[in-house]
Amino acid sequence: MKFVHYALGILFTFCLIITLLITSVEAVTYWTPGYYEKEYTKYNVTAHVRMEMDDLLDVTREMMAYLRGRREDLHIPTIVDGQPREFFNQREIAHMEDVRRLFLGGLALRRICIIGAAVCLILLIRLNAGIKKVLPASVCGGTGLFFIAACGLAALISTDFTKYFIIFHQIFFDNDLWILDGRTDLLINIVPEPFFMDTAARIGILFAGSVLVIFFICLFFVFGRLRLKHHGD
Repeated sequence: MKFVHYALGILFTFCLIITLLITSVEAVTYWTPGYYEKEYTKYNVTAHVRMEMDDLLDVTREMMAYLRGRREDLHIPTIVDGQPREFFNQREIAHMEDVRRLFLGGLALRRICIIGAAVCLILLIRLNAGIKKVLPASVCGGTGLFFIAACGLAALISTDFTKYFIIFHQIFFDNDLWILDGRTDLLINIVPEPFFMDTAARIGILFAGSVLVIFFICLFFVFGRLRLKHHGD
């Protein structure tokens, strides 16, 4: 029966980690005031796309609303180089449809993981598993192993970001629409590769920080129980 208890604890940890990862992505891309303006200024994006900052930020807000399912299309009129036009062309719109499915799929996966974590907790309670013992040990072990694996992956990606950036797109997209041309596609100019590097680093720091906090909290409970057991003996 202990195997079942700890299996549920590991499954709970798995759901928790995925929830934290997706929430970290959402926090950086949606919840950080001024992030896009800071990045646009850093990489002189307004000059590359020949737009005013306010217009560019308006386009960005509408684009993010589209990715979250709060806008039906990407037909966004704006001013580029002093001339009125739609920001996205047909190739960009087709690519962003794929990106939207990925974003919405991630949010759906998070909901599933939250439900899965809740089910694990309910089962542990119903099985009288001793949550104060099982959960801290399971979460501590699971997050510790995952953090080691994540650090290894981050170190690998840092050796050649462009290579793994391409591999990422090849895994998640079944077409070449993500290969954009800076001469005709404005999207690649507002989210250049250094922007993705900054965003990935920011997400990684937030995610790693949240995992470490949970790890050390659980470690505190594990050592606390061991100390009580030692004194009891």
